[in-house]
Amino acid sequence: MSTDSNPLRRTGFRVVLLFVATLAALVSCTAQAGVPMPADLGPTASPQPTGAPQADTVTRTLAADFAAMQGDLHGSVGIALLPVGGRQMTTLGNWTTGVAWSTIKVPLALAALRLDATGLADSAAAAITASDNDAAQALWDALGGGEQAADAVEAVLRETGDGTTDIADRHNPTARESVDDQMSFGATVWSLVDQARFASKLPCLDHAAPVMTLMGEITASQSYGLGGFPGAEFKGGWGPDDDTGNYLVRQFGLLPTRAGQVAVSIAAQPDSGSFDDATAMLDQVSALLARHQRELGGGRCPG
Repeated sequence: MSTDSNPLRRTGFRVVLLFVATLAALVSCTAQAGVPMPADLGPTASPQPTGAPQADTVTRTLAADFAAMQGDLHGSVGIALLPVGGRQMTTLGNWTTGVAWSTIKVPLALAALRLDATGLADSAAAAITASDNDAAQALWDALGGGEQAADAVEAVLRETGDGTTDIADRHNPTARESVDDQMSFGATVWSLVDQARFASKLPCLDHAAPVMTLMGEITASQSYGLGGFPGAEFKGGWGPDDDTGNYLVRQFGLLPTRAGQVAVSIAAQPDSGSFDDATAMLDQVSALLARHQRELGGGRCPG
């Protein structure tokens, strides 16, 4: 074996070895600190909802644009947003709670299809896609009507953390006929926040997929507002106030984003009291949400 007697060559060799050893140590420390090295980078994980960044972005952009638009709406409007699987609720506007009208048909349909997915499929389809009141009444009756049906629908709401919404038929069983031929359970008071929270949990509930499919097939005549948002799964409800006759129009559902879905609940009550003015207001709200789609902070069911 030969021996290199050149001192400069031996010194250079030791410097190279020292550099390699130092680099290896730095790589090891970086990996231990939880910072992935290029070799560790795999496919991007499914985006999950984030709290503060999403809220901050909405505050700076969507909220500002909503405030600028609100003065031109000539009535009361409310918005509640919550990413699927998320915890950070965003609320905008001055309308917060009121009669659910036909939006209550979503938890009603889910409760009924859990009871009989085949036999009640046609009634559920008509109740959701066309908001057919007779079909909704058939679902209610299939659940036993009255207290029994109210218990079944409330059980669905309780699964989503809503511990307060009280199905109207429970405390007002004589209200079988009300304005606009609405069934009594439609008189349920359901807040925007509770409704948005329900929507955010809906994709994660057992047997919810058929209901969500129907929410993506709303008849064209009821596709104002959220219906103008591509890929929306939603349900609307509307009716006049018993005392004034002024219309309230509501919608809630799920909107697609790059990060998953975001639950939204919106309502409009125009100063004019007109149904057409209410739907026009929801068109404006939906268009605003579409312009800010990248900020809506969608998510997916945990696990």
